[in-house]
Amino acid sequence: MGAGVFWGALLILIGLALIIRFVFNVDFPIVKVLVAIFFIYLGIRILFGSFGMFRFETGPDDVIFNEKEFYQPEHNKEYNIVFGKGNFDFTDIDLSEGNVNVKIGTVFGASEIRIDRDMPVKIDADAVFSGAELPDGNTAVFGSSSYQTESYTPDSNHLRIKLDVVFAGVQVRRE
Repeated sequence: MGAGVFWGALLILIGLALIIRFVFNVDFPIVKVLVAIFFIYLGIRILFGSFGMFRFETGPDDVIFNEKEFYQPEHNKEYNIVFGKGNFDFTDIDLSEGNVNVKIGTVFGASEIRIDRDMPVKIDADAVFSGAELPDGNTAVFGSSSYQTESYTPDSNHLRIKLDVVFAGVQVRRE
């Protein structure tokens, strides 16, 4: 539904409502109905990925109003999850070429991260009104929390995950 069709239909409905109100003396809440129609229009535009002249453009590492699976992150990769869900499978990462640093930002959404039980991993989570559940049972709700596997040493090759969680939920599981 285009913006022209919406606004044209809205003006027609306003005209019909005024005719019904004054000619047939039927009283109903025109303003409340128009506000409801406007919110329905906004919801439809957001669901279909556009909002008026603005479009929600996402890159291959972003999830907006959707769900996506991610495998094999590259070094210094950044992922953003907004109003959606990201499933990250980091169990088969090759650390032979060096450290792998990943940043995952989750806002008003959810992320699930799976890591290998034997892989050296360090996770730093910053949360604001959220739940970042780490494998050792620690949960960051407001503030910071950190986790590292038994095999982690700063001098060896490792996976480092930086989590930024805002009004969202993130769960990290060891497999």
